[in-house]
Amino acid sequence: MTQRLCWTLSLLLLLAGCATQAPLSSQRRPDEIRAEIVRKLPASLADREGWAADLYVALTAQDIEPSSANLCAVLAVAEQESTYNADPAVPGLPKIARAEIDRRADALHVPGFLVSAALRIDSPDGRSYAQRLEHVRTERDMSELYEDFIGMVPLGGKLFGGLNPVHTGGPMQVSIDFAREHARGYPYPLDAGVRHEVFTRRGGLYFGTAHLLGYPTHYDALLYRFADFNAGWYASRNAAFQGAVSKASGITLALDGDLLAPGADLQHPGTTERAVRALGRRMDLDDAQIRRALQRGDRLDFEDTELYTRVFALADAAAGRPLPRAVLPGIVLESPKITRQLTTAWFADRVNARWQRCMRR
Repeated sequence: MTQRLCWTLSLLLLLAGCATQAPLSSQRRPDEIRAEIVRKLPASLADREGWAADLYVALTAQDIEPSSANLCAVLAVAEQESTYNADPAVPGLPKIARAEIDRRADALHVPGFLVSAALRIDSPDGRSYAQRLEHVRTERDMSELYEDFIGMVPLGGKLFGGLNPVHTGGPMQVSIDFAREHARGYPYPLDAGVRHEVFTRRGGLYFGTAHLLGYPTHYDALLYRFADFNAGWYASRNAAFQGAVSKASGITLALDGDLLAPGADLQHPGTTERAVRALGRRMDLDDAQIRRALQRGDRLDFEDTELYTRVFALADAAAGRPLPRAVLPGIVLESPKITRQLTTAWFADRVNARWQRCMRR
């Protein structure tokens, strides 16, 4: 009996060890994973196999588990941002593009007649810049127009300072600056540059997946990653921290996830940092220690700092219960493309609903 019990325990331990080596989904064949992606995509979508192949590469090339939850997370964002369109059309884009040119001209006191004259110049494709401006449909169209305008017309370089004002693109509307920062390891040629790749399906999915899933968190729900996708890495964690600071200090704060004011020095701290400093004596932390900890707000190990631990200890005690470690940031979205008031919470909730529907498919 004892021998049988030992044999049974050994078998159970062996099975447990095998189960912890890798999640079940990672042991599936690539064709099985791609087939699941195809099933979860709309039946009316053209080239579902192509989408599935690009998403599979986006996940596996970055060592991100191709689980059903992760597949649906990426698909939900792509559906929300572009309805599965690698280069989505933007309503009223010619007006938006011209308004950006005029805004910059006004800021530099450039007369309107000079701008109009510059736009009448023929561009590299044979049409004038004004003609191309009238027919831009997508952010890729607008980006290419600005690139040519900056490179070919002296006034273009003056207006834009050599920098293309189109900052996002592709099926997941990922930041081009983010893509440039995370281009190392990109599995496709970059002969045309990172900006070009962001506007493709494969590049948009790769960099969008990196932005959504390519960083570690302690979140207990994907909802907070969806909010972070809109507001920036760890915005939901940082908004919860701001809530704890507010609870412990009695100082009302905007829960926007921004722990430090851009460019602020120690003598001119931002609102959140000032509120944290009000707790400094109770936490036995000076201003320099507080600043060093807040500078880690874009990293997971911010949660390992004495500041994070002591703020939540004070806040939990004041509340009489453990406060949440993640909340949806209270941010109003601003963009020339947005025609009504939207928030990060609205975005996260919409994507989360799409994720849930995807998981049921």
